[in-house]
Amino acid sequence: MTTSIMQAYFLPYLGYWQLINSSDTFVIYDNIQFNKNGWFHRNNILMNNQKKLFSLPLKKDSSYLNISDRFLSSQSPKEIKKILAQIKNSYNKAPYFHEIYPLIQKIFLYEDINLFNYSFNSIVKICEYLDINTKIIISSNIDINHTLKSQEKVIAISKKLNTKEYINPIGGKELYDIDTFKKEKIKLSFLESNVPKYKQFNTEFISYLSIIDIMMFNNKDQIKEMLNDFTLITKECT
Repeated sequence: MTTSIMQAYFLPYLGYWQLINSSDTFVIYDNIQFNKNGWFHRNNILMNNQKKLFSLPLKKDSSYLNISDRFLSSQSPKEIKKILAQIKNSYNKAPYFHEIYPLIQKIFLYEDINLFNYSFNSIVKICEYLDINTKIIISSNIDINHTLKSQEKVIAISKKLNTKEYINPIGGKELYDIDTFKKEKIKLSFLESNVPKYKQFNTEFISYLSIIDIMMFNNKDQIKEMLNDFTLITKECT
């Protein structure tokens, strides 16, 4: 069985969905510290032929809280409507706007203001649309020592789930020790996403945008092909 583990990012880029799709089980951290510079509550769309960052408005709180303890602000309904207006104005001439915008609208208007629940719902809804049937588990529901950090926590989760192969995004290649995984009889692999170019209006291609952008310009079958456009690298023992 293959397992991957990630944070609960909000409408992330293609590589995130490739990772989910390539795994038998996908674990989402809810008991991990929120990082304002991360992608828990924000992402990029195409606006006026440029990359534009949007951010969900959050209630002011301690920066040391886990994502499961963070909430959208009291102003979030108003601000979310503004974000939706930006998305609508930016993509209303995209080929799949009329199919995709209602889904994006439903995701943004989700009524649970807990940040983890809000992001988790978006992940489930996009997986449903793309017919991704990977089993998704919330990390706090796994019976391990949750005070563990980094590699030790990944290994504990993997062992609890009887994982044979753990897949991580290529960006974390230097964070893991192959010998430690081998001792636990877990194959360690890394997913290197091949983000394909696609037509975005009549502009120079801008990559690594939210999945929103891909869905606006590509039909479901095209996106399914993209989900398999990656290289899986096994880290060799040194």
